[in-house]
Amino acid sequence: MAFFALRISGDAEKMAVMWHTVLFFIVLSSRSVLAQVSYSIPEEMAKGSMVGNIAQDLGLDIKRLISGKARVYTVDSTEYIALNKERGMLFIKEKIDRESLCATKTPCALHIQMILENPMELYTITVEITDINDNAPFFQTEEIRIEISESAVPGARFMLERAMDADVGTNGLQSYSLKPTDHFVLELETHGDGGKNVEMILQKTLDREKQEKLILLLTAIDGGEPVMSGTVQIHVTVLDVNDNAPVFTQKVYKASITENSPKGTKLTTVSASDADEGTNGQVTYYMSNTDKTMKDLFNINEANGEITLKGQIDYETKTHYQLDIQARDQGGLSDSCKVMVDVLDINDNRPTLTILSMASSIAENSQIGNIVAMINVNDPDSETNGKVHCGIDDKIPFSITSPSNTVFTLKTDEELDRERKADYNITVTCSDEGVPSLSSSTSLRLHISDVNDNVPVFERNNYEAHVVENNTPGLSIFTVKASDADYNQNARVSYILEESTVNGLPVSSYVSVSADSGVINAVRSFDYEQLKDFHFRVRAQDGGSPPLSSNVTVKITVQDQNDNAPQVLYPVQTGGSVVAEIVPRSADVGYLVTKVVAVDVDSGQNAWLSYKLQKATDRALFEVGAQNGEIRTVRQVTDKDAVKQKLTVVVEDNGQPSRSAVVNINVAVADTFPEVLSEFTDFTHHKQYNDDLTFYLVLALAAVSFLFITTVVVIISVKIYRWRQSRIFYQSNLPVIPYYPPGYTDTGVTGTLPHMYNYDACMTTDSRKSDCKYSTLGGQSVLVMDRSFTETMQRAMKENNLLHDADSPELVRDIYSFDTLVKHLYSEQPADAT
Repeated sequence: MAFFALRISGDAEKMAVMWHTVLFFIVLSSRSVLAQVSYSIPEEMAKGSMVGNIAQDLGLDIKRLISGKARVYTVDSTEYIALNKERGMLFIKEKIDRESLCATKTPCALHIQMILENPMELYTITVEITDINDNAPFFQTEEIRIEISESAVPGARFMLERAMDADVGTNGLQSYSLKPTDHFVLELETHGDGGKNVEMILQKTLDREKQEKLILLLTAIDGGEPVMSGTVQIHVTVLDVNDNAPVFTQKVYKASITENSPKGTKLTTVSASDADEGTNGQVTYYMSNTDKTMKDLFNINEANGEITLKGQIDYETKTHYQLDIQARDQGGLSDSCKVMVDVLDINDNRPTLTILSMASSIAENSQIGNIVAMINVNDPDSETNGKVHCGIDDKIPFSITSPSNTVFTLKTDEELDRERKADYNITVTCSDEGVPSLSSSTSLRLHISDVNDNVPVFERNNYEAHVVENNTPGLSIFTVKASDADYNQNARVSYILEESTVNGLPVSSYVSVSADSGVINAVRSFDYEQLKDFHFRVRAQDGGSPPLSSNVTVKITVQDQNDNAPQVLYPVQTGGSVVAEIVPRSADVGYLVTKVVAVDVDSGQNAWLSYKLQKATDRALFEVGAQNGEIRTVRQVTDKDAVKQKLTVVVEDNGQPSRSAVVNINVAVADTFPEVLSEFTDFTHHKQYNDDLTFYLVLALAAVSFLFITTVVVIISVKIYRWRQSRIFYQSNLPVIPYYPPGYTDTGVTGTLPHMYNYDACMTTDSRKSDCKYSTLGGQSVLVMDRSFTETMQRAMKENNLLHDADSPELVRDIYSFDTLVKHLYSEQPADAT
């Protein structure tokens, strides 16, 4: 710390500037400097006049003023003083009138702050404005009229209007003179605030009969050089005898009132009494202060002497008032007293905040303790009402400190993170210590600039998308999205498909990824039956330097489309033979005629099959189970029902749009074989049957007997059968022909086969070495004659012929016919079936 003194005063006549006192107070810190300089200049100096060499007085280099962008700032925003940075001089920018600036306040000074940047520095400059005698005393009225009773005795006092002088000190009002002085002399009384009251004292009694009116000249004189004065005429009217003047009960009254009190507030009541009677004893009260300001602020009731507040008073403008009250009777006699009014301060001024300097942005990796703003705070209230404390939100990484009583600095207090918060609206609130406390606030907006410190982050840990098979190449399947918490180029994300293989092929031959949008497009058309799903990885990379990246796994699931029609497994539709189901006329309602078995290689609801009877010889006799495909009788069979019944069943899946298959079923309603044979001879279209009915009957009986005996043998000799099966597989040189019977099981669990019919068939092209194994539901083997005897005998004869010809080219077809025969003989029937 260092302390220096230099004083500058002015010669009022020559308006020359002289140096007297300069006061330095410098407080040094790591980031700001606070110093104070004082100058003294006279008012009314011409524009451009030099105030002082601020660079020399503060020990600053001219280059520092220029590089630091030096500028001056006045608290009340008046710009009387300007700075010339190139010369380091303070000069008069606008002519200063001390009376307009400070009125009667002394000393009168301008408080200026000079601010430098890079680094921030603050200097306080005080310029005292001294008074010159540029205002003459004056009276606010053109003339003073006084009425004095002729009975007034010598020594009677008459309060006169006080003259006004805008100057202060020795340049202000000093004395009064009165002419002529035959009857009156003047007496001056100095107020506590420096003002001078004048009273006119009667020295010689008046005689109305000699002189009814007197004209006096009152002159007010100041103490300046040269002396200046003002005059007013006093017209004295001599009244008739009134020998008692009013007398106040007190010469001095005291009152106090708080500032900002409402109009009409009572201060006090003055009282004067007059010993006269009648009209001469009636007292009227007047405020003898001729200052217009006083009359605008206070009012006195002429009748009762009650003094009330008329205007608005402000402690910060004036703290003390003196009222001169006069009591006058009807005869013109009067007395005077004083009312001393003290103004009490209340906390009615909020702190005023002015931003001296503010940084618009700061990097997120800035060090702790960086100054981002300087704020000037001013509160015109007194004592504790004017003491100010400033604060900010505790949840932000900044702090505010005060290097002086009026200047506060905002600094970084923690490490900054733009991704956590990119902009701060910092509200600085300053509160005084008054009761209740008043506060003001200002908002500072600070932007945090970005560095590349965040990797792109996908919205999900992994993605799963669905695409319907048979899509068109180029179809947009899905969009992966990654976000980067950084800003601008550091947050610009690009998407890259990482190399991998799917079924031995590059993943790029299946899908592609848009680098800008992350849209995944299909490169080819997918087939659900060949590829149900596959995986690949996508990398998101930002545009920072160096770039940062992250990966995510994407699963593409191919969804099934209803592009396959149902396939009927049973009954098998052959082109050259007739398959017929037999229903006895004794069949009850609900008799199971047969069951349509179908599958659909699609999945989900595309493979959900429903069965519907499309056509029938007699629709009232049969119905088809919508879910299981079972054909049952609806009513009791009668003798009137035709023996030959033809049904057409439609199998339809649940896809959109749905696909279907049609199966035709021949049903014989008969109790005797001849009846069946006679009716179904018309069903043959592709092969001629033997007309010898006896031959077919014998053949059918032989076939049934043979199959019955074979079944018994198979059940008894299961072990032998397995041995024979093994022998056929290992000894046969012929290839094995796999066969899937009508009881095909849907391994995809699509629900198309609610009842299982299981057949194990192991065959070679050598029919003599073929072996069969049958498995029935519920462990029961029931021989049921529910197929056409004609079909049975035909297939049995074919089987016998093939047993003798191992190299027959029709082997596969004959095996299929043999399986059909077995299915007819061992199908699921009611327990009482014959």
